[in-house]
Amino acid sequence: MTIEKTSALGDKGVKPKEQFVHSVFESIAGKYDLMNDILSFRRHKAWRKFTMRKMAMKRGDSAVDLCCGTCDWSIALAEASQTGSVMGLDFSAGMLEVGRRKVEAQGLQDRISLIQGNAMDLPFGDNSFDYATIGFGLRNVPDLVQVLNEMKRVVKPGGMVVCLELSKPMKQPFKGIYYFYFERMLPLLGKLFAKRYEQYKWLPESLALFPDREQLSVIFRETGLQKVESFPLTGGIAALHIGFKENCNV
Repeated sequence: MTIEKTSALGDKGVKPKEQFVHSVFESIAGKYDLMNDILSFRRHKAWRKFTMRKMAMKRGDSAVDLCCGTCDWSIALAEASQTGSVMGLDFSAGMLEVGRRKVEAQGLQDRISLIQGNAMDLPFGDNSFDYATIGFGLRNVPDLVQVLNEMKRVVKPGGMVVCLELSKPMKQPFKGIYYFYFERMLPLLGKLFAKRYEQYKWLPESLALFPDREQLSVIFRETGLQKVESFPLTGGIAALHIGFKENCNV
């Protein structure tokens, strides 16, 4: 399997946030999976399984997985669709290289294609996929509305746009405990296990300006997605959002 590159990363100029986020993920690619397990207490696996049940993919369904990282969700999508094709897109070559090895280890290189590109400017035609997913990547993009619009554009009429992302618990005392862990302990764990402090200090900062679950639901609807649903996960520290592209034939 080769990792294709598009011009989306360079031709239009790279913004400071994109440059910083790119450098973060390039630097932690080798430790990304380990740190996900440690920092989420392996809950990210349960969140993804819950999401896949809600998606209810059918045999032959196609999907594009944005900010696919090391490709765990891309692999799950391919396994669920059984025969359908999956396109994984990420702007970090380091993350994609880790993902490529995992895809090949699963023998899925004939059905999962990886491409290095920009989630805000997808190199795919309109109405190309049954599903468009983004896992733990929407809070990292400079313009989340643009990404959601692109996701809606590339799914077929009646297709599903799916976002699994960190969120903000609202109820005490869990809220206070969570923010203490997220803001104080998480960067220290990043320093201990991945030898990266600033990169993991940035994680809580990236969430601070991100919409909460209800606000993101409103944004989903404002982009024109239909039948929007959201689900709080593990006390609200993560959330699943689902919306459908209008089916003009219905």
